[in-house]
Amino acid sequence: MARLPRLVFPGVPVHIIQRGNNHTATFHSASDFERYRDTLFQASRRFRCAVHGYVFMSNHVHLLVTPEDDDGPSRMMQAIGRQYVRYVNTRHHRTGTLWEGRFRSAVVDSDRYFFTCARYLELNPVRARMVDDPNQYGWSSHRHNAYGETDPLVTTHRLYDMLAANPVNRQAVYRALFRNPLEQEQLELIRQATNRGTALGDTRFRERIEAMIEQPETRVAQRGGPRSVVVHATR
Repeated sequence: MARLPRLVFPGVPVHIIQRGNNHTATFHSASDFERYRDTLFQASRRFRCAVHGYVFMSNHVHLLVTPEDDDGPSRMMQAIGRQYVRYVNTRHHRTGTLWEGRFRSAVVDSDRYFFTCARYLELNPVRARMVDDPNQYGWSSHRHNAYGETDPLVTTHRLYDMLAANPVNRQAVYRALFRNPLEQEQLELIRQATNRGTALGDTRFRERIEAMIEQPETRVAQRGGPRSVVVHATR
């Protein structure tokens, strides 16, 4: 079966998930998490992908990024794959594949779903019952976004900057978003869009994406020759 093209557009946020092969662990120690974060930092800068949110779980990662180029996310993830897999195989005396094939991704309607997606990422350890509060988990963007803890990896999105006039108030407003868990419907919308490689947004967002696809100067990132483009939207 032919693979669907990735929907990636400059300036449009993308939710990325990459899982360990056969759901096996991709991180075994704090040093592994640190190495992945450093590798992501370097690759995101090199390929011009602003990282707004992230969470590193034991066997998968979630990223919320805005690329400047349509092939930025693919190049970033390829670079991370080469460098981090080599590190893990050497450090842990293993060989072979670490990740399960291609990463999965969905373009995100920033106006409607940016913060929903950020909450989805940073609440992942809570849903997994690893911690009671996202602030208790050290391998995510939450402490930076919600409490101002310095994290060079994170670049704030314009919507985050618009939450309040100063950093302290912005952090307070952001923390308030986490008072309640995400509804099951929201969880399913994000999971379906990301697993299918489609768009997470409403009808207007779908029409905007379709218009961008039809523009001659817009290229949909893909591999292995031309493929049909499928765009879905939530209503």
